[in-house]
Amino acid sequence: MLLRVEIGDALRSARRRQGRTLRDVSTGASVSLGYLSEIERGQKEASSELLSAICEALDLPLSALLSSVSDRFALEEGVQIPDTIPQELSDKVLGHPEGYSAPRLAAKP
Repeated sequence: MLLRVEIGDALRSARRRQGRTLRDVSTGASVSLGYLSEIERGQKEASSELLSAICEALDLPLSALLSSVSDRFALEEGVQIPDTIPQELSDKVLGHPEGYSAPRLAAKP
């Protein structure tokens, strides 16, 4: 897996879900249509500033893009995606008895 490929795929998916064209997003992000196409195809690595501009043009939080890409890598690596809910709250909501600890997966050896 390559980071630039996964970022490009996530950007393309977000753009297509919105029914937007490359031209529309490239104009909104002030990047050439050809360069945006290369980013989406994983051929070019976008700077953080450019990723921010593309995400803004897509009305997509940069954190959501990076989280999505991170999740893809975690799944590929066989790592459980960590839960953002504190264990104590999770136990309370799910009704687990005190002292119960949900099993956690570790990275593959």
